[in-house]
Amino acid sequence: MDVVLFLKAALIGLSIAAPVGPIGLLCIERGLTRGPVAAFMAGLGAAAADAVYGALAGFGVTFVTSRLVEWQAPIRTAGGILLAMIAWRTLRAGAATSAATLDSRSGLAASFIAVFALTLANPATILSFVAIFSSFGDEIATQANPLVVVIGVFIGSAAWWLTLAGLVAILRDRLPPQALRWIRVGSAAMLGGFAIWSIAGAAW
Repeated sequence: MDVVLFLKAALIGLSIAAPVGPIGLLCIERGLTRGPVAAFMAGLGAAAADAVYGALAGFGVTFVTSRLVEWQAPIRTAGGILLAMIAWRTLRAGAATSAATLDSRSGLAASFIAVFALTLANPATILSFVAIFSSFGDEIATQANPLVVVIGVFIGSAAWWLTLAGLVAILRDRLPPQALRWIRVGSAAMLGGFAIWSIAGAAW
């Protein structure tokens, strides 16, 4: 394995995942109200989506990312609608009562799929990949083993979400149930705000 290429790709994955936006907020909310495993599974959904964009760059499929930038308006609208749905479900969801219930396979799979789809439809993710890969994308796209790029992006992104899940787990144990309920409501409101911003931005 090309270690230098892997580290570059991992740095890209970390750089894309680290900024706190709707994806990070959703993972934090999942961790505080449903437990660290739910937060990490949601983060893995984001990491998998990041790996998809890493694959497009690594295998030289640049025309796809170019089209995605051109189709920002419908993508923003779809992402906004999905965010609004998640915000509504977050608001209606009950507070954590049982780790076994909240970490059930169906719940974890739902968190993974929802965040995976949301990250794919998040214009910020698309634009971030375009901006970062523009600096040394040609170098990466011409490497002999683009699979290293995909693995590196996934590992870098997943490492961030694992760290975040661990930090949220520490914080969660120190918060009273009432605070967790307010966090859930506040998270739903902020996700709704991101949804409005995304849909409104599609019309500009």
